[in-house]
Amino acid sequence: MAIVIPLTDARAVDPTAPRAARDAWLRDAAKIDAAPGGVTDARGRRLRDLRISVTDRCNFRCVYCMPKDVFDADYKFLPHAELLTFEEIARVAARFVERDVTKIRLTGGEPLLRRNIERLVELLAATGVEDLTLTTNGALLVKKAAALRAAGLKRVTVSLDSLDDATFRAMNDADFPVARVLEGIDAAAAAGLAPVKINMVVKRGMNDASILPMARHFRGTGHIVRFIEFMDVGATNGWRMDDVVPAAEIVRAIGAEMPLESIDADERGEVAQRWRYRDGSGEIGVIASVTQAFCRDCTRARLSTDGKLYTCLFGSEGHDLRALLRGGYSDAEIGNAIAAVWNRRDDRYSEIRTAATARAPKVEMSYIGG
Repeated sequence: MAIVIPLTDARAVDPTAPRAARDAWLRDAAKIDAAPGGVTDARGRRLRDLRISVTDRCNFRCVYCMPKDVFDADYKFLPHAELLTFEEIARVAARFVERDVTKIRLTGGEPLLRRNIERLVELLAATGVEDLTLTTNGALLVKKAAALRAAGLKRVTVSLDSLDDATFRAMNDADFPVARVLEGIDAAAAAGLAPVKINMVVKRGMNDASILPMARHFRGTGHIVRFIEFMDVGATNGWRMDDVVPAAEIVRAIGAEMPLESIDADERGEVAQRWRYRDGSGEIGVIASVTQAFCRDCTRARLSTDGKLYTCLFGSEGHDLRALLRGGYSDAEIGNAIAAVWNRRDDRYSEIRTAATARAPKVEMSYIGG
């Protein structure tokens, strides 16, 4: 049974309230006892997934995430002392597992840039979480795949926005070639990090011509391509609705050449709509956060690089768990605070998206993870 904590002894807090008020509320919430177990938010959604951003740095400058004109040589990334240590990350993650989280995904920035990331994988695997995965741009995967698998990683998701080298280099804006990402995908599969999922963010006029080549290339390989609508994450990627290629259009284009049929999600909260080729040669997914919002089933919490808990990808303010970690709070108190934050969660950004909300300040994807 899901646990709902009556926070009558803690002050209610607006997520847009000043930081001091939010921090005071979190400290109060940590003192309200709640036994470990599942938690449900204000809309009846269970907490199941945790995404952890381990660095805000990346070796790519993808136009939809870290555009170079913003994240330039003068951009101030977080100093190392502000990042959670691996031990702190594992300690928080264990509290989430106690709250029935079954899946942990490491993100960034580019998580493979974090030195000795295999050690963190070992610590997280020791929490007993059922599914431990990582999302990467693939640039370092050839070097890291075997060590990650040995440390306990289950699967990887690789970002690849086109097979056309010129298009891909333009999108990553780091002059990085497609061939090296494909080598990384092969290395991941050889290491047993399978099935490999491949994420393609589709932006009209930039890489929409690559949809069919991507589907053709990975069909029959056992890998799963997921086509993602261009989203208004953060405030720097110049998002416009005109640049969105709707998921329905993507499915029609692929299905016209390679007939598809829909299949059920593995579980509630899965973000991708699943489609399989009728001839049995594999499947694809589409993630339609813009045109077919899935907020009603969202089970994801996000931990930022510096230890703030966010309950929505499109959030603007997080709850400072690092202050509890470094402030002498017990494991039970940190677990209480996590449960309290989730109990009050009421997010449904994609359901209420308008031109105005799209322009509102939001945390950047490189800080919170995708």
